[in-house]
Amino acid sequence: MAKITAAEVNKLRKTTGAGMMDCKKALVEAEGDFEKAIEILRKKGQKVAAKRADRDSSEGAAIAKVSSDKTSGVIISLNCETDFVAKNDTFVTLANDLAELALGYDSKEAFLNAEYKGMTVQDKLTEQTGVIGEKIEIGGFERLEAPFVGSYIHAGNKIAVLTGLSASVDGAEEAAKDVAMQAAAMNPVALNEDGVDQSVIDKEIEIAKDQLRQEGKPEAMLDNIAKGKLKRFFKDNTLVNQDFIKDSKQSVAQYIKSVDSNLEVIGFKRIALG
Repeated sequence: MAKITAAEVNKLRKTTGAGMMDCKKALVEAEGDFEKAIEILRKKGQKVAAKRADRDSSEGAAIAKVSSDKTSGVIISLNCETDFVAKNDTFVTLANDLAELALGYDSKEAFLNAEYKGMTVQDKLTEQTGVIGEKIEIGGFERLEAPFVGSYIHAGNKIAVLTGLSASVDGAEEAAKDVAMQAAAMNPVALNEDGVDQSVIDKEIEIAKDQLRQEGKPEAMLDNIAKGKLKRFFKDNTLVNQDFIKDSKQSVAQYIKSVDSNLEVIGFKRIALG
C-alpha cells in the first residue's frame, strides 16, 4: 500500500476543498495517484448530488458583478439548502469567484460549461455538493448591458440588483447604486408601464372591478375607475414611477433627471433568495 503523506493530503484538500479524512481515504483508495484521488472525490460528489437532487436549495448567496468598463454586469445566485452554509466564508468566496467568471458569459448554460480551476463550473458544483453534503447549484443567472451599469448587494447576500443607465455621466455610479437599492427594497414588477405583462394588467383590472362591484359602484363607471386604479398600480410597482425611497417627494425617474437632465434608467435585473 502506498504511504500517504500529510503534505499530499493537504495538497488534495486545497485543490478540492474536501475534508482531511475524505482526502486521505481517496488517496489511499487511489494508491497515491493524485488525479485518481480527485476523480474518486468527484464521484463521491456525484453520488451525494444524486441523493440530494430533490432537495430544496432556496438558501445561498446572490452576487452581482460589474465589468471594469461599467457597461455590463451579471448576477448569479449560488444556492444551497441551509442558511448555515450560505453564511460560510468559503461558500461566499466561491460565489464571488463564480460571479466574476460569469461576467464573460451570456447564458447560464454557457457559464455552467465554462472552465473553473481545471473542471467545468457544473463539475465544481457537483464536487462541492460532495464536500458540503448539501445540494449546491446555480439558481439564478441574469445579465445586463447598458452605457452605464451599477450594482447593489443587500446585506447577507440575499438580494442582488443591477441597474442600467442611458449614459455614463458625473454621478452615474451613485445614481445607479441608489436605483439598485430602490429595486432591492421595493421589488418592482417591471421598469415602466411598457414592461408589465398584459396578463398582469388584465388581472389588476379584474381585481379592481370586483372591488368596485362589491362597493356597489354602477357597471357603467367601472372601466374609468379601474383605469385610475391601474395608474396607481403602475406608480407603486414599476421602478421609474415609484416614489424614490431616499426622497418620497420625487419619483425614481425625477431623481435620475436631477443627476443629469438627459439621463434615464433603461433596465434592471434583480435576484432574491429566501
